Amino acid sequence: MHARLDIDGRVLMASDSMVGQHDEMKGFSLALSYSTPEEAKRIFDALADGGKVRMPLQKTFWAQAFGMLTDR
Repeated sequence: MHARLDIDGRVLMASDSMVGQHDEMKGFSLALSYSTPEEAKRIFDALADGGKVRMPLQKTFWAQAFGMLTDR
């Protein structure tokens, strides 16, 4: 299977592997980038709802807003 997700004008593409070729996904991450800290906060909060925040969304030396979470 293959997937193409359009998210706020951005494209996320994914595919699975053949049965038996790989274990379930482990160590998988996805990075999303947004134009403003406010937009990033809105999306971060929505993904954090029911998930687990690993690093709260905050200003860093490399970004106005950066955070890490595991969504539900």
